[in-house]
Amino acid sequence: MVEIAVSSPSPVPSQVFAVVALFCISAVVLLILRYYLPLRTTPAFLLVPVFFALWLPASMVLLVPIDLASSAMVDDVDARGIWLDRRALRVSWRIAYWLTFALTWFILPILGEYSDSGYREPKAKVLDSLYANAQYYAIVFGSGALGLIYVLISYGHFSESLKSTVMALAYCWGLVLVIYLMGHGLVSIPRRLFRNANISARLRRIQTQAPRIYEKMEDAEMDLEDLELQVGELSRRKGGSASLFQDWIEELVDMTNLPEPLSGRASIVRGSGDQISVPNVVTEKYLAELTRRLVRAKHARLRYVNDWNRLLQDAVKTQAILDSAASKKLDFGTAAPNAGFWDRHTPLTPYTRFLLHYYLIPYLQIALAALLSIASVCIVWSELVKGLFPKLSIIRYTVIHHEISGKGQVGFAGQVIAALWMVYMCAAALISITEVKVWRGRALVRRNTAHESAFWYASQVARLSVPLTYNFMTFLGGIYRDTVFYDFLGKLINLTPLGKRFDYVFPAFILLPVCATLFGLYGKVRRVIGFSGVDVLDDDDDDEGADNERGTAYGTGYSWREGRDLIEREVNGTSRSRRAADIAGGGADRPGRPVLTIPPGGGAGRGVTARGRGPTTPFATSPTTAGTATTSRPQANTSARRVGRRAGIVLDEPEDENFFEALGHRFKNTIDTLDTPKWLQDFGQGIKKPKWMGVGEGQVESSGSSRIGGNMDVRRWFGGGNSEGRIRL
Repeated sequence: MVEIAVSSPSPVPSQVFAVVALFCISAVVLLILRYYLPLRTTPAFLLVPVFFALWLPASMVLLVPIDLASSAMVDDVDARGIWLDRRALRVSWRIAYWLTFALTWFILPILGEYSDSGYREPKAKVLDSLYANAQYYAIVFGSGALGLIYVLISYGHFSESLKSTVMALAYCWGLVLVIYLMGHGLVSIPRRLFRNANISARLRRIQTQAPRIYEKMEDAEMDLEDLELQVGELSRRKGGSASLFQDWIEELVDMTNLPEPLSGRASIVRGSGDQISVPNVVTEKYLAELTRRLVRAKHARLRYVNDWNRLLQDAVKTQAILDSAASKKLDFGTAAPNAGFWDRHTPLTPYTRFLLHYYLIPYLQIALAALLSIASVCIVWSELVKGLFPKLSIIRYTVIHHEISGKGQVGFAGQVIAALWMVYMCAAALISITEVKVWRGRALVRRNTAHESAFWYASQVARLSVPLTYNFMTFLGGIYRDTVFYDFLGKLINLTPLGKRFDYVFPAFILLPVCATLFGLYGKVRRVIGFSGVDVLDDDDDDEGADNERGTAYGTGYSWREGRDLIEREVNGTSRSRRAADIAGGGADRPGRPVLTIPPGGGAGRGVTARGRGPTTPFATSPTTAGTATTSRPQANTSARRVGRRAGIVLDEPEDENFFEALGHRFKNTIDTLDTPKWLQDFGQGIKKPKWMGVGEGQVESSGSSRIGGNMDVRRWFGGGNSEGRIRL
């Protein structure tokens, strides 16, 4: 006994390593938050839960290898890498799981709706948040009740039924999302690297995306402008029910960009009276909804302006790389104010920069894409065989070493490999989340992410962490049954036959998202249906051959040629909106900027008029790098919404409409905006009448003179019409 006590290793080095690793994870999470949120101005009720929603899943990537090494059967204890006591692991897993569970299902949804509420008082915001989540919780608790009844019937005891049902249902719902999102990401990540390695094809895709991004930015601009006009009209009311909310209305005015002298006559300067619909009786609910819509519109505008600016920067950089092939020198010019440290302070010469961007980086991307493709194949294969043939799992042999009778040893190398596998699986699922088209236009924007969007994305990260972690451990065969995590969660999932079968059979459905993404199924379904809004995930296959498959011919506003012209006009400073902004700001006289004469325009595509705006109304743009101002371009008249805006009328558009309503609106808008063909307009004008249909000798009748009660007499069709009234046969 004395020899055993002396020879047993101390867990202190492993504990120190775990603490340092957690500190590094905390630093990385803070940097991520700083990238998407301004830390100084963001309230603490957002930073703290979002920090833990990201920190806890990252800590699970550290806990899983430690749990495997601590629980595996080993011959040499010193060779099992980083390990901890089982009691410490159990406490860590309980804290990580239940805190993640509370954040996912309660804290983050309530805080998300709280931050999205338009009310001013905290109590009203809380009530509005609870009301908005009532349907969500009804579905959750209803599913939990059904699951509880099933577990009671199958298991027969009540002591563990409630906890096991809650944990199993949460795991199953998260596993559905994990399999679908991870299957998409396992294909999209390597394919994106392969495509970006081709510089000319990358530029073509950027040019193809330009018209769509710019159109969305224009729509966001006009939505925001309409709401600002509504706030301006509301501020003109001084009596009646509006007098009870003067402070609130003044706050709304401060949120808008209406000039002070023009705020009172905004409807005359920037729009028509038909664009503003202010109720006769102003209520608290109306102001709350207006506030919510105004905040969402401002963040939507920031989102698309940021996307447009980033697209311009990528286009300029990619074009410079292509042009450097002749001179063998690459110079990106002056770095932007918000550029990174290496962009502003680079030790590379123009020639070495050319070698780096033209040769080295593309080859590295191809090599990394090939490596990740092999990793994706291994993950999909392991998902398919883990239930029936667990010994055929490839991931199992990369993590477990010296396997004996179904068990083995996990050393430090195996822990590192396991962490890398988990990082790649997490990256595949999380990258797919950013590509999901969700309601409300949620998006991650650098330094300007909306609070509600930050809560939503953090809740998705927390929701996917536990199912993805346990799903990875099932790749390792029977060794994972000895872990603390299996004793804490796995036994409850496998409590009933249904839960055990679901855990082993459902991951095989990963082939569905993999094949759908690999063969471009999303784009094919969209082309068959003819409605782009049904896409759940972006399909990169649409970028290839866009002119042929998607019918984006030149002139429709969605071809790469129009995107190229749009980017060139914006970068060169010759776009209509850039010239309008220069004239409005007195910048047209500055040297180095082309000064062009802007004729007064009446309709779209003339002068500087942009979609019904006045000839002197510039876009509101973000003052960032070169090419940040928006442009205007001729667009296909395929949207009744744009037609209504040109006419000074804004059509009512519900925010959340189902597929059939949106499809019906699309057909109606297409039919309403069809222009009469030229041949149909001229029908009857260029057709000569036969002589027997003539008016008479020496008389010429116009094509439109066949009117009842006019000179036309039906008897003349039969050669009559003379004074005698006889009909000639």
